[in-house]
Amino acid sequence: MAGTLEGITVVALEQAVAAPLATSRLADAGARVVKLERPEGDFARGYDDYVRGLSSYFIWNNRGKESCVVDLKTPEDLELVENMLAGADVFVQNLAPGATDRLGIGSKELRQRHPRLVVCDIGGFADGTPDHGRKAYDLLIQAEAGLASVTGSATSGPSRVGISICDIATGQAAYAAILEALLARTRTGKGAHLQLSLFDTMAEYMNVPYLTRRYGEKEPKRLGLAHPSIAPYGVFRTKDGEVVISIQNDREWAVFCARVLQDNTLADDARFSRNTSRVSNRDVLDGLIQNVLGKFSLHQVSALLDEVKIAYGRISTMADLIDHQGATTMSVETVQGPVEVLAPPVIVDGRRAALGRVPELGEHSARLRQEYGAPARAYRGTSA
Repeated sequence: MAGTLEGITVVALEQAVAAPLATSRLADAGARVVKLERPEGDFARGYDDYVRGLSSYFIWNNRGKESCVVDLKTPEDLELVENMLAGADVFVQNLAPGATDRLGIGSKELRQRHPRLVVCDIGGFADGTPDHGRKAYDLLIQAEAGLASVTGSATSGPSRVGISICDIATGQAAYAAILEALLARTRTGKGAHLQLSLFDTMAEYMNVPYLTRRYGEKEPKRLGLAHPSIAPYGVFRTKDGEVVISIQNDREWAVFCARVLQDNTLADDARFSRNTSRVSNRDVLDGLIQNVLGKFSLHQVSALLDEVKIAYGRISTMADLIDHQGATTMSVETVQGPVEVLAPPVIVDGRRAALGRVPELGEHSARLRQEYGAPARAYRGTSA
């Protein structure tokens, strides 16, 4: 089954997470993605060695790509990249600010030479802002954009989200923007220059706490596993486990009172009858709910919530996720053999996209050099 982006060629001068995530999604959709790596490789290859000696980060975000080792300080390899770009549809890069300009393959020059090319630059801070030249990584942006200030419990202090959320969000935004640009090109015949930054992406995600503070003049609090503007919406202990319960409206609250708490009077109690009142009286409310749920097992509570159609979630460890009945996995080929990964979420006409092989460093260098008319160079890991 041909991918939607079959025939599209992407050249990626990328490292770490944000740009590789975007281009891996393009590869999943059928695009040819040529990953340019320095002689020592994308440094994400060395983030860990948890997957049979390979990096979990690299396996996740580099499936289906071709790896070509280049040293852009040499005229020969710069010419090789120029040759690739001349026939490419998309160029994605997340080097340090100004690096591609100094090499002569910056967005302005490329757009002039190749009007149909979609150029996507990913950085830490937006071009034109005072921080544009700063190095920026996921955890730093979580702190800088205010995400850490609203993450964690009231007693824990600012906390990191447990995954590289800024990188992931930026990579997904870049993927969407590239698809939009390719779609626009079918009408206009022209490419585009796309610019994304980790800070802008995460700052945009922060609009609810931002608006709460700016116009509501309320500093958002760290609430752990509780929702800042909905109640009850948080974690409760049963006899043998914990469950997160979510009540989305007053109708559900009335059902919850009658069927779960076995107390109809709470639905009309002025402290709890409206969501805003429940939020204001969250501590008392949560205490009442905890007193009831603490008498039952997690299985009993889950069964009752299923019966009355109240939303809930069990708190899973990674071991729980591995065995989760809702988790779908797929196989990805690596140099160390097949690896099981959690599947991409999109299902098209009943099928998920096939996942390509994760390349060795420089695995396709010789063939790509031959294809694009550049002399072969001896680098560690280079093969046909």
